[in-house]
Amino acid sequence: MIAGLAREWRLLAGPARLGLIVLAALASVAVALGLADVDATRADIARVVALEARETQAIAAFAKGDAGEFGYYRNFPVWRAPGDLAFLAPTRGDAVPAVMRIRMLALEGQINDNEAANPELLLAGRFDFAFVTLYLAPLLLIALLHDLWSGEREAGRLAALDSLPRARHRLWSPRVVLRAGGVALALLVPLAVGALVEGTTPVRLAAAAMLVLASLGFWMIVTLVVARLQAASATQAAVLAGLWFAITLVVPAAAHLAINAAVPLPDAAAIARENREEVHAGWDRPKAETMARFVALYPAYRDQSATGTAFEWKWYFAFQQLGDHAVAADSAARDAGIARREAWAQRLGWLLPPLKVAQAMQQLAGSDVKADLAFKTQVRGFHREVREYHYPYLFGGRPVRAADVASAPAFAAL
Repeated sequence: MIAGLAREWRLLAGPARLGLIVLAALASVAVALGLADVDATRADIARVVALEARETQAIAAFAKGDAGEFGYYRNFPVWRAPGDLAFLAPTRGDAVPAVMRIRMLALEGQINDNEAANPELLLAGRFDFAFVTLYLAPLLLIALLHDLWSGEREAGRLAALDSLPRARHRLWSPRVVLRAGGVALALLVPLAVGALVEGTTPVRLAAAAMLVLASLGFWMIVTLVVARLQAASATQAAVLAGLWFAITLVVPAAAHLAINAAVPLPDAAAIARENREEVHAGWDRPKAETMARFVALYPAYRDQSATGTAFEWKWYFAFQQLGDHAVAADSAARDAGIARREAWAQRLGWLLPPLKVAQAMQQLAGSDVKADLAFKTQVRGFHREVREYHYPYLFGGRPVRAADVASAPAFAAL
């Protein structure tokens, strides 16, 4: 086999060698960009956390123990820490940015203002390692294998080659292994380098490598089946190009549209707008009405609710909370709808192996829809902890001391 591989390498045409080199270069660039993206995210997290520590000290000095002043100005950093394989398909921030600074004010507007799209299906777009693996590598594999037999037949050599003793083992197997293996190495070597830089565990690196090989294996089988057909090499190339276009682009895009139509969602911008309108309307509602609605949610503060006519911080934060409460059902419905869309996309993946590989790769990278939803849930839970920690100070008239600031809830990334 080794001698056969060496022979096939010598016979490999210059354009084919150039294609392998270009694919390796593209994979390397994609890994480098992914690593840079991950480093930038970690730097942003460190910068935001350091800024919050300095900012909180300044706000505490400015507020002088006033819980309302302190609660209004303070920002709390929340973030999604990139994992050791995040460079495969970095988080795009379609649902929630990787780093945010939230306040005790109405949260839903802060979250939904950042939402631009629904990332249920991986469609052609961002240039990353997943894109190179799932979109570009199959094209090179098709180019290298589609005329394996038809090229020899058109050159008048196929009958003579097939008549050689053990032709399959001595000729065709080394040819397939060299070409498919060259494509695999062009992807796996940059992947291994990126994993080494990130300190990825061998088990997780092996999982990522298996996904790469699964994608290439699918396209190798499809290409070899078509290559065995009694057709001209140009016809085989056209058929395979059509299959690639349909499987990687047309069918997923059509399914994406169908899933979106079948599972409608409340609009994120509409939720943010309704949230703001409810908050702004709080300025004009009678204070007694606002506080009655608030204490219905938090009966423990019934005896401490605002009753005067002047501005009170407890009243202000009460109608901020009511703004979130007004859109809670729509927000929950939107997240549930996104989860249902993702469930349908996962089902579709079982019919389209390349799509299933893309979904699995996003899951390994921590940039899938479930990770987006989990982060949003965590942010909402943390925001609730922060509010409820400060309510006794707001409603009880207690000053916020340095020890109280230090013991406030701290965000811990998943």
